[in-house]
Amino acid sequence: MTGFHLNLSLLTPGHFRHAWRLPHADPLAHLDVDHFTRLAEAAEDARIDAVFLGDGPALGAGVEHAPGPGLDPLILLAHLSGATEHLGFVITSSSTYNSPYNLARRFNALDHVSKGRAAVNIVTTGTPAAAANFGLDDHPDRDTRYRRAHEFLDVVTRLWDAWEPGALVGDRTSGRYADPGRIHAIDHRGEFFSVRGPLPVPAGPQGRPVIVQAGGSEGGLKLAGDFADVVFTVAQTQAKAVAFRDEVRRRATAAGRRPDDVKVSLGVVVLVSETAAEARRRAEELYATLPLDSLVAALNTGLGLPADAFGPDDPIALDDLPGHSGEGAFSVGFAESTRALIAERPRSPRELVRRSAGGSGHRLLIGSASQVADDLERWFRAGAADGFTIMPADTAVDFENFTRLVVPLLQERGLFQSDYTARTLRERFGLRRPARVPPAADPPGGSADRAGFRGDAD
Repeated sequence: MTGFHLNLSLLTPGHFRHAWRLPHADPLAHLDVDHFTRLAEAAEDARIDAVFLGDGPALGAGVEHAPGPGLDPLILLAHLSGATEHLGFVITSSSTYNSPYNLARRFNALDHVSKGRAAVNIVTTGTPAAAANFGLDDHPDRDTRYRRAHEFLDVVTRLWDAWEPGALVGDRTSGRYADPGRIHAIDHRGEFFSVRGPLPVPAGPQGRPVIVQAGGSEGGLKLAGDFADVVFTVAQTQAKAVAFRDEVRRRATAAGRRPDDVKVSLGVVVLVSETAAEARRRAEELYATLPLDSLVAALNTGLGLPADAFGPDDPIALDDLPGHSGEGAFSVGFAESTRALIAERPRSPRELVRRSAGGSGHRLLIGSASQVADDLERWFRAGAADGFTIMPADTAVDFENFTRLVVPLLQERGLFQSDYTARTLRERFGLRRPARVPPAADPPGGSADRAGFRGDAD
């Protein structure tokens, strides 16, 4: 069995969102580009495949207790691409609150600028507050968001494919710069978008930037099977993780792809120290930062219950939950992951909050370097994932602890690369270059001739 991929989350102050309260932490680190540059350099020194940054198009009420989304990740990670040579960049973007043309152009540009290290993590955005930031009265429901996402990625991928190989000629002798017959409009008209295309420049080194998708609902699984190269997921139990990966691979096959065309990256919150005792001590410090009452209310709501349904120490049984998995939940993946734990035995909100680093739904892994390495190896060998997105509990400590303490053990075991050998992020993930989508027939004259070169002047 070959090794696995590793991504590292840059979320600051960490996936314990209240870690900024600890004495060693800088409460403003999430605004400091030098902080992120140091992390990116540490990740590249450890031969990490990519760094990952989540994002959202609205500032939530939780800012009372912890930082919001932070700096625009596309700008931040584009900057970091200039400070590194091999490290990949996974950037979260919303299909609900973006234009497919603009997103396709930006990530195509990042793929050129980074020389093939760009990946876009497509999310549908579950935060209703985002609607008002984009002039909408209402946030679309989940089904509408996923229908839009499917059309969105159809448009984006066809825009990335609109230039055929060899379309850019650059022949000084003849003066022929490009072949318009190999540059195609997509002329898309659908339920949500009308997009003519093409993009102004040809595809970057990867052909298409890597497409990452996060979502465990039926709409998310269809999106994964049809478009995703990598699926970022959540699981609290090994059985749940194995079943999810099997389902993703089945969806890819049903869409006419190979099972290995989609890789599953399992999110794990990691708190690692030199010794297990030190890791447990640090965990108690992080637990003490949590605003328990608000997190318990959020947990209840995320499970489709009234915010005050269960107090911190009231046991929740499976029969107490709505019959439909994820009904009323912010995230189906969160709800199903948490339900899997409750199915084992009744659990209190306090236990669930602590076990998932404050209620994120992701599994919290606490221990020494060897314990963390052993755990990741067990889950990988069980078929739970093709790799892991490591989510530092306290980024100020656990990001570099993981690169310094855990990665060398994984490399010694042959589970993770000791050097960068592949040129692009797509190749490093073991992904094929996708076949181009055949263009729609262009009217006489070709799309490039019709567009001409006028700039934006009227």
